[in-house]
Amino acid sequence: MLTISLCMIVRNAQCTIERCLDSVQHLVDEINIIDTGSTDRTKEIVQNFTSRIYDFSWCNHFAKARNFSFQQATKDYILWLDADDVMTKENQHKFSQLKQTLFPSIDAVTMDYYLTLDCDGEVECSERKFRLVKRANHFQWEGAVHENLKVSGQLFHSDIAVTHLPLTKDIHRNINIYEGL
Repeated sequence: MLTISLCMIVRNAQCTIERCLDSVQHLVDEINIIDTGSTDRTKEIVQNFTSRIYDFSWCNHFAKARNFSFQQATKDYILWLDADDVMTKENQHKFSQLKQTLFPSIDAVTMDYYLTLDCDGEVECSERKFRLVKRANHFQWEGAVHENLKVSGQLFHSDIAVTHLPLTKDIHRNINIYEGL
């Protein structure tokens, strides 16, 4: 069976990181947390899940941070998530099945990304993202904001979904990065 490294970049995620890691810790073989300057309890919470915590000096460039996170991975495949993402029980089950059956010839796997839910929990907006990639291919991220993972090879489109559940929105973060470019 293939092995999976979870790679995340986080900052001041004390309110969401535990929820995220609880939803996937049993699905991955390694958790790599890249902290970009937390001043809250994020690192303390993460220590309950992994000792693989790395500091990355924030340079207003998401792709650079994500590429650093991928460099820490040691397993066959890399799964990436944000601290305010979760995988529901149904999708955890699907992911577990994928882990047992994925052909090693697959280079990257897409998953739905549920960006917004309505008040009834129904998906209002979603997109597909490459979420699981073969580590040996050294795929790279590009872009300071709204970064994109450049992949190639044998692709597999799964029926797994990751749900984005932020508690707040930092509307100024991306504007500040763009202004600094």
